[in-house]
Amino acid sequence: MVAAGVTVLLWASAFVSIRSAAAHFGPGALAFGRLLTASVALGLVLLVKRVPPPPKQAWPGILGSGVLWFGLYMVTLNWGEQLVDAGTAAMVVNIGPIVIALLSGWLLKEGFPSMLLAGMAVSFAGAVVVGLSTSHGGSASLGGVLLCLVAALTYGAGVVLQKPALQYASPLQVTTYGCFIGTAVTLPFAWQLVDQLPRAPMSAVLNMLYLGLFPTALAFTTWSFALSRTTAGKMGATTYAVPAVVVLIAWIALDEIPAGLTLLGGAICLAGVAVSRMRRRGVR
Repeated sequence: MVAAGVTVLLWASAFVSIRSAAAHFGPGALAFGRLLTASVALGLVLLVKRVPPPPKQAWPGILGSGVLWFGLYMVTLNWGEQLVDAGTAAMVVNIGPIVIALLSGWLLKEGFPSMLLAGMAVSFAGAVVVGLSTSHGGSASLGGVLLCLVAALTYGAGVVLQKPALQYASPLQVTTYGCFIGTAVTLPFAWQLVDQLPRAPMSAVLNMLYLGLFPTALAFTTWSFALSRTTAGKMGATTYAVPAVVVLIAWIALDEIPAGLTLLGGAICLAGVAVSRMRRRGVR
């Protein structure tokens, strides 16, 4: 699906931008700046298109995903990546799709399709390979690991809460109001952004704006569009392709030549995504 592909590509590009911007902005300040940028952009779209507020039935899911996924996830992920290397962070955060599969199978009654579970197992193994190959000396603090674990849990719970809201509101409405709520959650970090913004280089500011416009405003909308047309479990499994795409983007944009083990792990991730989207013969 094109929407899922756009989401994976833009979310993968976010890791490269975060790497640049995080050196000049605190975790909360970067999250607030990113969400504020996305909120302004999406808010303008709502005004131009004259889109009404979501119906009341959609608000529980929008509130939950806005607080957990748009707000807490972005802060804890930014913070965690300051304390652990990228490989360790990738391994821990990739628990998220497993959380999605378990919660959606239980709470949303999506069940536990065998091909989905098999594909997720393969993809998680690939993510571990990528993490080990990009880990430098295994320097991971307990606090950093716990923060990345919280990020994975809030991501998984946020997706499962968002799915029912899409039955009553459009992807644009769900994404925009989720961004509004996430911006409100990260508002206490506004003073940090005001303090750090004048000292930040233009490259860091542009990366923060890019994060808000593309991996957030656009990619979260395409994600919601795709999620409204499939199960949460399958969409979660699709995001296992992100680590593989990150490797390719870093190779092209940063001239970081990946090791053979990294390429192998990326290929395993992609193979797992393919398996997760297959259907068993004889099963409709």
